[in-house]
Amino acid sequence: MLTELLTRHAADLPGAVALVARGDQVEVAAVGSADAEGTVPMARDSLFRVASLTKPIVAAAVMLLVDEGELALDDPIARWLPELASPVVVRTPAGPVDDVVPAVRPITVADLLTFRCGYGLAADMTLPAVDLLLQVLGHPAAAPRALAPDEWTAALAQVPLLHQPGEAWLYDTGSDIQGVLIARVSGRPLPEFLAERLFEPLGMADTGFAVPTAALGRFTSAYRPGDAGLRLIDSPEGRWSAAPPFPSGAAGLVSTADDLLAFGRFLLAEGTVGDHRLLTPGSVHRMTADHLTPAQREAGRVFLHGQGWGYGGSVDVEAKQPWEIPGRYGWVGGAGTSWHLFPATGTVSVLLTQVEMTSPEPTRLMREFWTYAAKP
Repeated sequence: MLTELLTRHAADLPGAVALVARGDQVEVAAVGSADAEGTVPMARDSLFRVASLTKPIVAAAVMLLVDEGELALDDPIARWLPELASPVVVRTPAGPVDDVVPAVRPITVADLLTFRCGYGLAADMTLPAVDLLLQVLGHPAAAPRALAPDEWTAALAQVPLLHQPGEAWLYDTGSDIQGVLIARVSGRPLPEFLAERLFEPLGMADTGFAVPTAALGRFTSAYRPGDAGLRLIDSPEGRWSAAPPFPSGAAGLVSTADDLLAFGRFLLAEGTVGDHRLLTPGSVHRMTADHLTPAQREAGRVFLHGQGWGYGGSVDVEAKQPWEIPGRYGWVGGAGTSWHLFPATGTVSVLLTQVEMTSPEPTRLMREFWTYAAKP
C-alpha cells in the first residue's frame, strides 16, 4: 500500500521513502531515484535533510538536561545566555523596531520549548520586528547560518522581541536558541552532545549535522519547485558534506527513516530504550502535551492549522481531518519531510522526500500519507 501511495505521486517527486510502524509491524516503501541523474535508486537507508524534524530531537536534549538537574523549566535563560538578559519588546507588533519597552519578565527555558519566548516567525512575515530578525539572522529556509553560535546569539540580542515572553506562539527561533543553550549548559558543542547523549544510545547512527564521506553515496539530492519544474538546490557534496559554522537546532539535521523510527519508539516507550532510561515519563509527557491557549493556537494557525504545540512539535487537540487524532505528536520539515507518533495506537510514521515545501500547507502526498498512517 505504501509503495502504491508514493507511486501515485511519482510525477511530482524524484523519489521518497515512507515508513509506518504499528507496534512491531513495520511497513516501508522506497521509490524513485536519490540523485539528480536518476542513477541511484532510493533505498530504506537513504539520507535526507530532515529540516524542522530537528526541533523535537533538540527539545528532547533540553529535557535530558532538565531531568539531570542541570537546568529547570522556570530558569531564566540569561544564566547561560547573558546576551539575552535584558530583552526589549516592540510596543505593538506592527510598530517600528525602535519603539520598544522592557520585557516584563525574563525569558525562561519553558518559553523556548513552547515557542513563547518572544522571538520567531509570525503569520505576517512583513512585521518590522520579524523582518529585522530575518535580516540579522537570515531566513531559515535559505543559506545555512554563517555565524558561529556565540556570534549568532550576540546578533539575536540586537533584535527586539515581537511579543512579551509567554504571550504568543512564534515559530522556529526558539529551537535555534535551545541548541545554543544546550551547548552552554553542557559545555560541549551541540553536535557532540546529541551524538553521545541521544544518537548513540538510540542507535541513530546516520543522524547528524554533516554526512561522512563514506555515506555520501546514500545522501539524496534536494530540489525546489518552480514554474519550469524542479530545480536542484543541493547535491550530496554540498552543504552537508562538512560541519556547519552554526549547528541549527531548528533545521540542521540529516537522518534516515529508521533513525527517526528509533526516536519515535523512544518517546512511545516513555523515555526508555531497551532497559535503559534516558528521559523520565514526566518529561516525555510534557514534550508531547499541548501547552498553548486557544488564542495562541489561533494566532499560529498558518503554521499549526488550529492544533497545539508541545516541546518541538505540534499536538493534535481536535480531530478536524482524517489524520488528526487527539494526542498525535510530531512535525513537518520544510525540506518535504514529516514525522509523527500516535500514542493511542503505538504508531510511528515517517515520510521523507527531496522537494522543498512552498508554504506551511501540507502537500497532497502528506495528507494522503497521514490518513493512511492514522488507520488502526
